[in-house]
Amino acid sequence: MSRLEASEVPHHLAASYASGFGEDGRAWIAGLPALAASTLERWDLERDGPARAGESSLVLPVLRPDGTPAVLRLQMPREETTAALIGLRTWNGKGMVRLLDHDPTSSSMLLERLDGARTLASVSDDDVAMSTLAELLARLVAVPAPRSLRGLGDVASEMLDQVPRAVMALADPADRRRVRSWASAVAELAGEPGERMLHWDLHYGNVLAAQREPWIAVDPEPLAGDPGFDLWPALDSRWDDVVAKGDTPRIVRRRFDLLTEVLGLDRARATGWTLGRLLQNALWDVDDGGTRLAPSAVAVADSLLNRPPPAGGVTATRILPV
Repeated sequence: MSRLEASEVPHHLAASYASGFGEDGRAWIAGLPALAASTLERWDLERDGPARAGESSLVLPVLRPDGTPAVLRLQMPREETTAALIGLRTWNGKGMVRLLDHDPTSSSMLLERLDGARTLASVSDDDVAMSTLAELLARLVAVPAPRSLRGLGDVASEMLDQVPRAVMALADPADRRRVRSWASAVAELAGEPGERMLHWDLHYGNVLAAQREPWIAVDPEPLAGDPGFDLWPALDSRWDDVVAKGDTPRIVRRRFDLLTEVLGLDRARATGWTLGRLLQNALWDVDDGGTRLAPSAVAVADSLLNRPPPAGGVTATRILPV
């Protein structure tokens, strides 16, 4: 199997591009077989398995001329792709998948091959899985972000500008109060947005088993900012299992404590930036026509804001009004 047939392009990838990019997205999907063929030929790659896809890229397992396994990632050129390339080059394989080659015209990337069948979600003990993710995240955010990366300060400012319209779109008064509270938390922190390099989407599914290290991060969406803004994907990992255990607040708080301890974060500040991530998700949902906050967002926020004080009677996390 050398060529990519149109029938191999997953329907969910085609649908994602059609809904997200309209005619440009449909045109890019239609040109995928030709793009794959030209890139395979240019880099002298041989296909080595079936195509896979997320919402934004097609991934082809390949063999390099010397027989080394790799993966070819094909995606439409856009701002997020440029940021990912900056991040991959800056991390240079330290806790992150290695970039082996890149085509600046098409944004195609040749990456080292990891064990795509085994993610951190396969680790049943949640404390072990979360500690592993936290240690990996600590390595990633220890790297100063290049000036060319977009910053959290700009993101926060854009979010705050969108809050009034989003509040009006929410049907439940309690949801409106929550969004205003989350926005207040962001406003307090926006003046010091941080300058670490964030992954922006490090959850269990984006940590793969490997040979050169036990676990390696993939699919970064790099942003310059405060590491507290990077915690929500981890807190939300394997969410159905969290709910099924029937003790959501305890699990969320346990995860949060593990993350903040390993990363050495101020818990009040990390709480505020986590509310910022929930705000960002809410704004995206409203843009998509949503009129209610996601139950998982409410659960995470309530778990962090309403935690009981320690034995001494003083809580380390300041409670923001809702």
